[in-house]
Amino acid sequence: MTQPYPQPGENPQWGPGHAPATPGYGHPPAAPGYGYPAYPPPAGYGFPQQAPAPGGAPLLSLGDITVVGDQIITPAGTLPLRGAVWNATDFSHTEEKIPPHAIVLAILFFVFCLLGLFFLLMKEKKTTGYIQVSVTSAGRHHSTMIPAHRQDAFPAVMAQVAYARSLSGM
Repeated sequence: MTQPYPQPGENPQWGPGHAPATPGYGHPPAAPGYGYPAYPPPAGYGFPQQAPAPGGAPLLSLGDITVVGDQIITPAGTLPLRGAVWNATDFSHTEEKIPPHAIVLAILFFVFCLLGLFFLLMKEKKTTGYIQVSVTSAGRHHSTMIPAHRQDAFPAVMAQVAYARSLSGM
């Protein structure tokens, strides 16, 4: 542009030889439906190409075990859902202890009419470990470990295993 502002009726030129719609500096051209990510992403954008899951949307997912349609998809391969045997084992434990700040407060407030001893009633529960879920079908076996961070993790996983068992019996 030789003039600072285009005159009415003129077509303004942008930049050195670039039209306004031309992307520059290595950006990919705008695709139809601009603003929403494409799924699966187009080849060449640094994402691995993934095949769509066979059988539709996942019905259940336990760790790296996924139930889709009439199949169980694991990293080791695909297993048939019908007749599968599901097991879950709880390897988590919950410990209860008095937190250090409660001990400090009990010592500080012990001077005031033994009121500080009530701080020793404070308890802290911490759950650690994992839950092992295994599936056996058609002579093949796969197991996965699900971390347990809360006390109710095992009942939640058992509810999902019960649902998987009901799907296997259909």
